[in-house]
Amino acid sequence: MLYEEERKLKIVEYLQDHLRASVQELSKVFQVSESTIRRDLQELEDAKLLKRTHGGAVCLENVNVEPTFVEKEDKFRKEKARIAQKAAEFIQDGDTLVIDSGTTTAYLAKELRKFSNIKVVTNSIILAQELRGFEGIEVIMTGGTLRQNTLAMVGPITEHSLSMLRVDKAFMATNGLDLQEGLTTPNLVEAATKARMIDIAKQVILLTDHTKIGKVAFARFAGIARIDTCIVDDKIPQDAVNEMEKLGVRVCVVTP
Repeated sequence: MLYEEERKLKIVEYLQDHLRASVQELSKVFQVSESTIRRDLQELEDAKLLKRTHGGAVCLENVNVEPTFVEKEDKFRKEKARIAQKAAEFIQDGDTLVIDSGTTTAYLAKELRKFSNIKVVTNSIILAQELRGFEGIEVIMTGGTLRQNTLAMVGPITEHSLSMLRVDKAFMATNGLDLQEGLTTPNLVEAATKARMIDIAKQVILLTDHTKIGKVAFARFAGIARIDTCIVDDKIPQDAVNEMEKLGVRVCVVTP
């Protein structure tokens, strides 16, 4: 028997594969009552992960089909580079940082060579490779289980090592940023690691491109108000900027 959150994730995955399914079909596949399936479908529709139909549900364009690091790497290169350059303005010599795994945060590594006497904690093997040989930068890897899709170290070992640390600033990535649902990512274990990174930081800085705005993935790791600063490209809708600022988030919009 699956736990509730596991079952809902499997329902989303089932719809990705089959595009549509009836309540009766899902009840048989997951061996729970039809009333339980109806409740799950309602909650998943509320989270914008599927669309309910008469007697079942259909798959939406899916933010939970997680592309690999390599697939994401080539998208919005110029925007990501500009976001990383802006993020570097928030760093000072002597800072301690935790940097999340992600293609946008990976660009930040290239900006760090200008600093001296900084400590960088990361769960990204890509970022750690980028930082090798930089004088004045001490790199601390979290350890943990490697996720092949994101090339991130996650899981209990990662969370335990993070729990022993305290840093000045966290530079975070996300798959979805929704004003009501907060920051989300497709994987539950990766979400837990991201949440722990945020917990250990005095200041949280989100690096994201405009395509993540309004998207909701399966696993929530923080509310919008937990972000201190959001750095984003200039294609973000102005109403999203206004709403985030109402919640106390400083929004830095980078332009070409």
